[in-house]
Amino acid sequence: MSGICADRVVAITGAGRGLGRSHALAFASEGARVVVNDLGVRLDGTPDGTAGRAADGASAVRSPAEQVAAEIRAAGGEAVAHTGDIATSEGAASLVRTALEAYGRLDTLVNNAGFLRDRMLVNLDESDWDAVLRVHLKGHFLPLKHAAAHWRAEAKAGRTPVARIVNTSSGAGLAGSVGQGNYSAAKAGIIALTLVAAAELGRYGIQVNAIAPAARTRMTERTFAATMTAPSSGFDAMAPENVSPLVVWLGSAASDGVSGRVFETEGGRITVMEGWRPGPTADKAARWTPAEAGERARELLATAQTPMPVYGAQPEP
Repeated sequence: MSGICADRVVAITGAGRGLGRSHALAFASEGARVVVNDLGVRLDGTPDGTAGRAADGASAVRSPAEQVAAEIRAAGGEAVAHTGDIATSEGAASLVRTALEAYGRLDTLVNNAGFLRDRMLVNLDESDWDAVLRVHLKGHFLPLKHAAAHWRAEAKAGRTPVARIVNTSSGAGLAGSVGQGNYSAAKAGIIALTLVAAAELGRYGIQVNAIAPAARTRMTERTFAATMTAPSSGFDAMAPENVSPLVVWLGSAASDGVSGRVFETEGGRITVMEGWRPGPTADKAARWTPAEAGERARELLATAQTPMPVYGAQPEP
């Protein structure tokens, strides 16, 4: 199959539904061989026990990952399923092994898996904090680590790869989101992880970027409830399929030279996000008193840019 990712092998986490499924189908349509990872859980990360009947009506059942892999194969593509927990070292390592055993190589990793346990901070249990940080942040770190270790070994053996990693952050990680302290912290951490990985891994032929997508999935159906109706224009701006073309390009050899970047993408819009940069500054060249520091801080704030509003925050009266 020809396309921008012809003959590339792509592993995608959380690819059984939503954005991950859309990415898997888009990569396959561009010629990639896809490793479809999905643990098969509910929105809050607990086991859901769901699976679809096999197409032939047999009693065998398929996990979400197996269903997507079968869908790709039915369309003439190549795909295998992986149902391991990528937030464990063994699960992440087995994801890389699955690609190598099935196709003899790995070219692109798309970290996408995640779930939600939303609470206001004072009601947020420690277990809910840990669970969300585990699947989002640790679930990015471990696959990245194991894929990068493989590619580094390839580079040291004289076979420098054309490797790509695409991480998934969120607008909540860029600006914060009321009721999502755990999710926002994890997604902000993914941005920092992306920047560090891009700086460390470039010497081995590995490019690392992140997206902050907005699309209608299980995780966002309440957020985008107002846009759930069919658009009169015929263009569904909240469809997850709108996000995948940028991900496919970032995961391809065509994105050569692009690394350490964060892209916000929604509908037909792509924005390059520009992170923390020094703003107004003052230097006394000596220690401030608390009163002096406060006075000068207010002067600096008066000339600084207004920060992006936190999602869900009440506007000031």
